Formats: sequence, C-alpha cells, structure tokens
Amino acid sequence: MLKQQNYLVLGAAVIVALILLSLPTRATSRLKLAFGSWFLPLFGLASAGQQLPADLADCVLPRRELLLQIDALRRENQQLKEQQVQSVAIARENDQLRSLFNWQKQSPWKLKLAKVVMRDPANWWRTVQIDAGTRDGLRENLPVRTEAGLIGRISSVSLTHAQVVLVGDQNCRVSALVENPARDMGVLMAGGTLDTSLVELTYLASSANLKPGQTVITSGLGGIFPKGIPIGQIVDAQPVEYGLYTQARVKLNANLGSLEQVWVLFP
Repeated sequence: MLKQQNYLVLGAAVIVALILLSLPTRATSRLKLAFGSWFLPLFGLASAGQQLPADLADCVLPRRELLLQIDALRRENQQLKEQQVQSVAIARENDQLRSLFNWQKQSPWKLKLAKVVMRDPANWWRTVQIDAGTRDGLRENLPVRTEAGLIGRISSVSLTHAQVVLVGDQNCRVSALVENPARDMGVLMAGGTLDTSLVELTYLASSANLKPGQTVITSGLGGIFPKGIPIGQIVDAQPVEYGLYTQARVKLNANLGSLEQVWVLFP
C-alpha cells in the first residue's frame, strides 16, 4: 500500500515536471516569481532573527555604565537647580538695587547705601551692623533709614563698619510729628511689647486729636533727625498719668526684622 502511494507521488511529480518543461519561458519566469514571493517573508524573518541579537548587544549597556550615567545626570540636575536659585536671587537683588537707586534720585537728602552684615543675637531687635565706616564719611548720630522709613541712628563707628541702634530702643529716642490739623508732637520711645513693629509716641498734648492711620514723621527737633522722614502710622491712643498727656502706639513703616540694605543720611 505504502509503495503504491510512493509510486503515485512520484508519478505526479514527473507529470508536474513535464508540464513545467513544456511551458513557455515567459510563463516559467512568472511561476518562479510567484513561488519566490510566497517564501520571501520567511527568508526575511530568518535574516531579522539572526540580526536581532547583534542589535540588542549594541543597545544594552553594562549596569555599571548605566549607574555612572544616572549619577552624572543627577549631578547635572542639581547644578542646574542651584544655578536657577542663584539666578532668581541675583534678579531679586538687581530689582532691589534698581528700586533703591531710583528712590535715591528723588530723595532730597545726601545718602550713602550700606549693607547690613551682622546682627547681635542678644540684641536682635535693637542693633545692626553695616559695612560702611569712617572711611566712607560716617560718624556717630547720623540718621539711618530705608526707602520705607526711619530705622535708627549710628551709635558707633570703626574704619570699615558702623553700629546702628534701631528705633524702639531706649537709646534711640526720636522727636516726632503727627500729620494732623493740630500737628501734635511727641517723643518716640520703646514700645514695651513683644511686637517689635510697634513703638510708643508719648508726651503728646492731652488735647491731641489722634486717629488710627494718621502719619507720623520726624519733627526735625533735637539736631539728629531731619524733618520729614516717615516713621509710621498711628494705631491707637489713650490718656495717661490721669490725663496729664496722651500716649499713642505707632506701627513702623520699616520692617526691622528683614533689613538688607539701608541708607545713611548726611546733613
């Protein structure tokens, strides 16, 4: 039975071969092309399968090399973050200086710009040290302010630095004027509260008509602070010593806790 099947297959192959040999040359070429198109994808798949391991070997890096690259990228990212922070800080400082110098042009006083370089932890709210001294023409009792308002006076000077005693300290009393119709005058003293932005304006007349929000400026009396430097705003007022005189609380314009640059006023 098996031999008979083999004979049939062999006979069929012979017949197909005879048919192919008897076909014209053009038809034979077309038939070869058709058979080739059927088996071409299989040949391409085999070639791709042989090339794939080589491509993977080129793409996959050793683990150590990957770790080195990751570490380098992290360092670069950290450097970029630090540069961004520095750029923002420099831009902010440039804006501050630009604002300060524009304000200086409009100021009626002769001014010297200085940086706050140190604060004494024991007297944080009482004094600051600035990076200007006698070589810059500074001397004791010169007024010091920011563009917002008065902050104090110079209490001691060295060649390159000066100590500034701040408004609200017992050693920095200021003759002040309230900008109201009566032009009430008093003496600015320490506030005696935990809120360092508040100081006391005392020895005002018992008849003083003070209202919250009224502006307080230097009066020009005393020979240290010229008239017209802004100090702050009236918060409230009350009679003291059985109505002998009036005392008011004043909210300072300048933020004594965040001083960076200050102006020293020359007469």
